[in-house]
Amino acid sequence: QVRVVESGGGSVQPGGSLRLSCAASGRTFLPPTMAWYRQGPGKERELVARILYDGDIMYADFVKGRFTISRDNNNKDTVYLQMSNLTPEDTAVYYCNYELSDWGQGTQVTVSS
Repeated sequence: QVRVVESGGGSVQPGGSLRLSCAASGRTFLPPTMAWYRQGPGKERELVARILYDGDIMYADFVKGRFTISRDNNNKDTVYLQMSNLTPEDTAVYYCNYELSDWGQGTQVTVSS
């Protein structure tokens, strides 16, 4: 089983920024497909952004232009989620997914004034 660890969550005011990190122990030869999901209070878990093995990236409509997913240049099993212009609706536990199978424990992001 792959170990997936998220970090970087916290509390921020509306309009602020945070950068999440996800490090996986890794098992693939090629860069793995990794994704960020989130689950807000009373809501279902939803996809935020995904980066494929070939570098292709997709975003959920609600984060386009505000969030950026990227892969570490020196470690293919580490990805980041740069979040800007945060709103209270972005409050959630953010989870990292590795290769559509392994999950991290999540990191809390709270946006409030």
